Amino acid sequence: MSLFTREHADLDPDAEETVRIARKRFARRQWARRWLAWRRVLIGLLLIGLVAGGVYLVQFSSVLSVHGVQVTGTQSLDPRAVRRAARVSLGEPLATTNLGAIGARVEGLAAVKSVDVSRSWPDRVRIAVVERQAVAVVQRGNGLRGVDEEGVLFRRYLSRPASLPLLRQGASTRTDALAEAARVAAALPPALAKRVASVDVRTVDTISLRMRSGRTVRWGSADGSADKARVLVVLLKQKASFYDVSVPGQPIVRR
Repeated sequence: MSLFTREHADLDPDAEETVRIARKRFARRQWARRWLAWRRVLIGLLLIGLVAGGVYLVQFSSVLSVHGVQVTGTQSLDPRAVRRAARVSLGEPLATTNLGAIGARVEGLAAVKSVDVSRSWPDRVRIAVVERQAVAVVQRGNGLRGVDEEGVLFRRYLSRPASLPLLRQGASTRTDALAEAARVAAALPPALAKRVASVDVRTVDTISLRMRSGRTVRWGSADGSADKARVLVVLLKQKASFYDVSVPGQPIVRR
């Protein structure tokens, strides 16, 4: 009898049971390792499928394509004019829509001060508009145009609103001087603006107000306009034909 045979013949039943249990444990560990490896492969394939499906859904599927345009913030502007200017391509994937180009086209509208374009999932482009606000009107041809605090002409009026002064400029008045006069008009408190018939401008430093009462106010430049407006409100309580607030700390009144 060989040594190997003798050694196995000498094993008692308890030892044989121990060997069988060890073999089973080893087999289970081997199976667990193989299952862990396959599980990782399956999870990887599942993730790849999910990513591929997501890319297809977002980039190519018609489910998340552009089906409409939402416009907010318009007051004087017609939302249809904003949509026409935006030229959003319906049917293209929302994820790849060029929001910057849409915003640039909308900002080309004179009445638009700023715009924010965003994606409104699942199928809308949202255009939030901030419109320019008129602080005065300017005569252009046979009509009136609104002008904002930056001196930008942006809308038409059939008649002059009671709350807005008229900006009057000379034949040689430059664009920067008109913008300076618009800054003056923007600094006038509403109650004071209603009493102003016109803001007359020749240069950036030569701006004056003509009141509805016929009185005249020398304003100077737009610098310190808030202080000048506060001083003028007090001075107008005095009867006079001329007021000079170009240096608000040293106003002049002429009767």
